[in-house]
Amino acid sequence: MCIVVTGVPGVGKSTVMENAAKAKNMKIVNYGTVMFEIAKSKKLVSERDEMRKLPTNVQKNIQKAAAEKIHKMGNVIVDTHATIKTPRGYLPGVPYWVLQKLKPEVVVLVETDPADIAKRRVGDGSRTRDADSKEAIEEHQMMNRAVAMAYATISGATVKIIMNREGRAKEAADELIGVL
Repeated sequence: MCIVVTGVPGVGKSTVMENAAKAKNMKIVNYGTVMFEIAKSKKLVSERDEMRKLPTNVQKNIQKAAAEKIHKMGNVIVDTHATIKTPRGYLPGVPYWVLQKLKPEVVVLVETDPADIAKRRVGDGSRTRDADSKEAIEEHQMMNRAVAMAYATISGATVKIIMNREGRAKEAADELIGVL
């Protein structure tokens, strides 16, 4: 079984997912981490956040290699992004060739108020994030919804939206547990 959990950077999807995975004793695989390990081993990047600035064809090859690796892991919850905001526009985080390999049963979108996401990004010193406006974050969440439905159309997966409201990550995790 493969469940794909997505959300814009700073939405708190990893926190929600970790709480749910513990309760269900499931393994989480972070798609970006697998991609980073591959890109770093090829000496293409030294920091994770540099990947989205690589040429699109290079990003696609890294995505393919990561999908192959994750597919071999069996039953997993995949922590990823529905879309990646690049200088040239939005890039699907789970394109067709990745969907073919992963065969997800459910695509989960973790969302919250764009103003809360902006605040979380400012407070996260562990990553190099773009300082997007509330409107830009809103647009990104809208793009994620559109792309998630396209993923469902292609793969036959269902789409579930879970709200991760400020201070209520446990409620969001409980909702994800219901999906798992």
